[in-house]
Amino acid sequence: MLSLFRVFALFPLGLLQVMGWLLGWLAFLASPSYRRRFLANAALAGVGLRDRIAAIGHGGRMVAELPRLWLGRPLPSVWADNGCIERALASGRGVVFLTPHMGCFELSPQALARDYAERFGPMTILYRPARQAWLAHTMASVRERPGLQAVPTTLAGVRQLIKALRQGRAVGLLPDQVPPEGMGVWSPFFGQPAYTMTLAVRLVQQTGATVLLAWSERLSWGRGVRIHVHEMQSPLAADMTQAVTQINAEMEQMIRACPAQYLWGYARYKQPRGEF
Repeated sequence: MLSLFRVFALFPLGLLQVMGWLLGWLAFLASPSYRRRFLANAALAGVGLRDRIAAIGHGGRMVAELPRLWLGRPLPSVWADNGCIERALASGRGVVFLTPHMGCFELSPQALARDYAERFGPMTILYRPARQAWLAHTMASVRERPGLQAVPTTLAGVRQLIKALRQGRAVGLLPDQVPPEGMGVWSPFFGQPAYTMTLAVRLVQQTGATVLLAWSERLSWGRGVRIHVHEMQSPLAADMTQAVTQINAEMEQMIRACPAQYLWGYARYKQPRGEF
């Protein structure tokens, strides 16, 4: 499978995105469960028909881009951050980047490592290992690159995040990923209770790190990605549930800015699994 990924990594980005658009529609039409979840989640957020149609194709593009992101030439990217990344990293307090399942989210840490790791140290990202052995091995090997360290969703991985922040470095999380039971709280997300991770809040409370919100906008016709980054509207509350609710509200605002590129088919409202 890795050999096949290497072949697709050679394809032009525009071609991969066309293939991804077809893949997205194939998944939508062929899977009743995926289709129901996609439409239900989009309806909760009040997504219009035009954005729903576009989001079907973008969901497939997210998958089709992976060979290029993991094994191919770097994607063209530009920052839209108003200098907040430089200021946060220069403060030496550590930075927690929060990125939803939106746009080309795999690119954000790669771009940060490329442009900032030499001056501010490597970035550490948390990822959930795939259940399939071949895919887990592939993910572990391709996500590691100069300036970027990937750690699994284990207690050891969390300890590495804390260590990185205390050294003034950056870490990255997907705050809309459903955590294991006992590692989250129920909090509104587009008006419906969703089990939401508390890890981001705990990291900030333990280290005093700065929170930055980021998402990578997929540009049309294979032109690359524009990475949007900004600070939270207000500091995180001391109360855990209130702080998690703040993060969900910030995620909602980001998603509403470009609902066509959010992964509405993700099972955001599922019950948490038991194991860590």
